[in-house]
Amino acid sequence: MSKQNLVQPNPWAHLRAFTDARIALGRAGNSQTTDAVLAFGVAHAQARDAVHLPLDRAALAEALAQSGFTALAVHSAAADRTQYLRRPDLGRQLDDASRATLAAARAMQPFDVVFVIADGLSALAAQSHGVPLLHRVRERLPRDWSIGPVVVAEQSRVALGDEIGALLDARQVVMLIGERPGLSSPDSLGIYLTHGPRVGRTDAERNCISNVRPAGLTYDQAATKLVFLLNGALALGRSGVDLKDDTPAVSPESARLAERHNP
Repeated sequence: MSKQNLVQPNPWAHLRAFTDARIALGRAGNSQTTDAVLAFGVAHAQARDAVHLPLDRAALAEALAQSGFTALAVHSAAADRTQYLRRPDLGRQLDDASRATLAAARAMQPFDVVFVIADGLSALAAQSHGVPLLHRVRERLPRDWSIGPVVVAEQSRVALGDEIGALLDARQVVMLIGERPGLSSPDSLGIYLTHGPRVGRTDAERNCISNVRPAGLTYDQAATKLVFLLNGALALGRSGVDLKDDTPAVSPESARLAERHNP
């Protein structure tokens, strides 16, 4: 019997052209098709690999230097990946050596913004998208803004940015961090903006831009949203639930076409 006779198609199959979600897969008897089962296994393996892949700090520092950014390397209090996954609290604290590094880099005047590229739960996302995104952001920032050194953070959680920003005396800190991998997005980057960073800030005091990657929110879209929020937070004097993203909506397909014509 041919494959066409075994597989019962789903009437919603045409909707799969608009999403990576696992919908309308069809069936073979009472089971999923072999193709769907194998594709799920590959996606699950990619997600697991993204969680455990180490950040190539040297390559990232070189890419930043070639792009004209000054970089500093820090590490959380989580000694390794195993401890990081089991002790989220340690990922929110710097180790002693990193505190000393940041204290020595503190400037005489506050930085308007400090950017942190952090591995989070997907070093693949940080490695792939951190530097290209920073290019777009820098192009859109006011020219008179003081930008601090880019901090490359290993074994990091979002709240680690609060301590980094406080030690560098930054008015605002932006975490570019690998998000928890999904079964269709092992390389999704999240952006977290905190105005007036200090240890103890809550998630309600941050703004989040999610799913930054070529198949999601494009670099140009994300950079436009982030710079809008940075300017808004500076004017408002705070970030979080009181700061709204009022940037015009652009369809993902239009944004990707624009980015291909303006790489």
